Amino acid sequence: MMRQITIIFWAFIFGEVIGYIGGALDALPYQRFQIGIVAAIVALITSNMIPLLSKGPKETK
Repeated sequence: MMRQITIIFWAFIFGEVIGYIGGALDALPYQRFQIGIVAAIVALITSNMIPLLSKGPKETK
């Protein structure tokens, strides 16, 4: 549980920074919380899918 909270926090922060810089470079409006929430959701999905995808094949007996 603490791992997911940490991921949400840092993804929100990094998403805001990247969104602000990207918006300034493309002259787009900066939508504050929408960017952070999308970044947090993508980070949670990605971090929870990595262990599932990195498991080796099951051994048959």
